[in-house]
Amino acid sequence: MRRQRLTALLTFALAWPAASLAQELDAPTVVLHGVPFRVAVQARLDPLTLEVRDAQGALLGVATAGPLDTAIVSDAVVTSGAQLPLQVRFGAEAHVVTPTLVPGWVSLVPPLIAIALALIFREVVTALFAGVWFGALMVAGWNPIAGTWRLIDHFVVPALGDVDGGHVQIVVFSLLLGGMVGVIARNGGTMGIVEAVAPLARSARRGKIAAWAAGLAIFFDDYANTLIVGNTMRPITDRLKISREKLAYIVDSTAAPVAAIIPISTWVGYEISLIADGLRIAAEQNPQHAATLAGASPFAIFIETIPYRFYPLLALIFVFLTSVMDRDLGPMAHAEKRAAAGGGLHRPGAQLATDTSSTLMEPKSGVRHRWWNAAIPVLTVVVVVLWGLYVTGRAGAGPDGSLMDVFGAADPFSTLLWGSLAGCLVAIALSAGQRMLSVAEGIDATVAGMRAMMIAMIILVLAWSLGAVTQEIGTAQYLSQLLTGRVALHLVPVIVFITAAAMSFATGTSWGTMAILLPLVIPLTVSMGGDSGFDGGTHYSILLGSISSVLAGAIFGDHCSPISDTTVLSSTASACDHVDHVRTQLPYAFLVAGVGMVLGDIGTAYGLPIWVALVGSVGVLYLALRVFGSDVRESAAS
Repeated sequence: MRRQRLTALLTFALAWPAASLAQELDAPTVVLHGVPFRVAVQARLDPLTLEVRDAQGALLGVATAGPLDTAIVSDAVVTSGAQLPLQVRFGAEAHVVTPTLVPGWVSLVPPLIAIALALIFREVVTALFAGVWFGALMVAGWNPIAGTWRLIDHFVVPALGDVDGGHVQIVVFSLLLGGMVGVIARNGGTMGIVEAVAPLARSARRGKIAAWAAGLAIFFDDYANTLIVGNTMRPITDRLKISREKLAYIVDSTAAPVAAIIPISTWVGYEISLIADGLRIAAEQNPQHAATLAGASPFAIFIETIPYRFYPLLALIFVFLTSVMDRDLGPMAHAEKRAAAGGGLHRPGAQLATDTSSTLMEPKSGVRHRWWNAAIPVLTVVVVVLWGLYVTGRAGAGPDGSLMDVFGAADPFSTLLWGSLAGCLVAIALSAGQRMLSVAEGIDATVAGMRAMMIAMIILVLAWSLGAVTQEIGTAQYLSQLLTGRVALHLVPVIVFITAAAMSFATGTSWGTMAILLPLVIPLTVSMGGDSGFDGGTHYSILLGSISSVLAGAIFGDHCSPISDTTVLSSTASACDHVDHVRTQLPYAFLVAGVGMVLGDIGTAYGLPIWVALVGSVGVLYLALRVFGSDVRESAAS
């Protein structure tokens, strides 16, 4: 779940009732043994001094700030239950905070419960519910009754109602886009697209390549990419007997990777801001490099890291290889053979993330199948979103800002809402204007399309809730402390990739992982480089590799994680069983990540030219498909 703001990502805290005007105290409900936790306060005091002490009065941390600023203690540590409850003091205020103290490894239990149950029983709703409940149990001090109440009022409702994190907007955007899909299915536009493309996409190979190309074309936002490409291409891939699992894989692996590496997307501003924060902290911690770091351009570094982002680059290439070679491995090969042999586009008994069985999702009897009745609404969504990104970004970047600055400063959530609403209205207007559907029938089709999204929305809200659980109990902080330490400089990129992947997989958030790790990894890499510096010298590639490893590892973990919103939306847009999507995609993601780590992260750190690493990685992936993959169409025919 990528769009969570930095303040929320670094805070696993519960807001306590204000005791005075303009006062807000954030204190932890759960603290991990030996892992730093955060306490923050905002109050109308000048100066504002925040003290955190243990039960014996020993000082754990102190921070100061100006009036209405936020004083933050972020390095307090508790190692014994005898230190609780905590005493939090600022001005004349004194608060007693009694969090639940647990070993650090317990913070991994909620996501592991959800992931394990989902993969074992192939039923994701119950699995996610169980993971959220266990986290709520920790927050409630192991009281099962209180934990059940906290599940709904402390996690599910806030996750659904999170406006700053974009959750409400994503739900509304998904429902509106689902409504548009319902209308264009009912007015015959979807079948018109299928019939128009049929002469061009006469084979499964061409259909998969077309889906891959469409994923590259919608580069400006991964959410828009996922839902537009999946919903548009699904009728075409269904006709060509391409499994829903394969479509979900193509959709998922061309959404975030392309948005993360194209300099004009909704990701760019966020990534560059985090790189800038990391450089600033590194300059403060390493005075000998301060001048060099102060003069470094975060944008230039962002551009230079692109060739080092091995996972997203290789993921895009591997999707193309599997499509053009028409070969697959492991569970994906079984799914493709099943679909090619007429055994079904999805596994028998699968719980599809989108319900397409309603008769209101089929063309109305007697309507002509005109492709433009689908193409025009979809194009409307794309144009309105791009226009909205430019307008909102231009207001933020100013008249002299570059196009990249404009997209980085844009408001993606509002523009996605504008685009989906416009597409829905245009679809209804086209249908009514041609007398294909009455306005009432158009509304019925819209509601049917929205209703088809309900299962996915439940999964999405529970996944967000589990993300909130991992945030509150400090899962990412524990993993960061566990997986990072003093290692050889040349192994930093691969260690960082593994750390980012583990954090993103366990928490389901790529943006959250980036926000936590980049301000830590950049100063760490600079300090380990010593006097050799990072001004284009011998170790500059290691700094680029470390930054890239955070960004690439976060995407890898997000791809693999069944609790990630982008994974859920890929299943939704492809009408695929969510667990089946995860199971079939996992081997591909691990293969690409493994090759990228060995030849990319480790190879380039030890001096392998970047182009050799990329070409060599593509060669290894090609050989893996050629040697271990199978031609699914040929196998199905035999």
